[in-house]
Amino acid sequence: MADRVCPQCGAPIDPNATECKFCGEKLAVQQAAAPQVQQVQPQIVIQQVTPQQTNVSGINPAWPLKSKIAAGILGIFLGGLGIHKFYLGQTGMGILYLVFFWTGIPEIVGFIEGIVYLCSNDENFQLKNHVRLG
Repeated sequence: MADRVCPQCGAPIDPNATECKFCGEKLAVQQAAAPQVQQVQPQIVIQQVTPQQTNVSGINPAWPLKSKIAAGILGIFLGGLGIHKFYLGQTGMGILYLVFFWTGIPEIVGFIEGIVYLCSNDENFQLKNHVRLG
């Protein structure tokens, strides 16, 4: 089995060949010298992790910055129109609230959601709505 491979196509080549028989790449002729072994000293790298580098909560730093209080107030006062959903970037749900606002159901649901937003802890609010608190 050949110890060398062509740097162009990766095919095995004869140790004495000057060009690859598959792709025609010119090869440098190597002298038949004893292989040199280098001593590699193992290195230990200690990296100090700061709390800013860890992301164990699952909150994506690319999520937009939003206010939990603003979302809660919009839900309580303008929840029937779905404004709190538009604010949080949930456009589809906001349109659904707009379509059914005449029934009164989105007003009740929006009011409840506004209270839930204000009462939930920060991490749950961020994970549920895919936003970061600003």
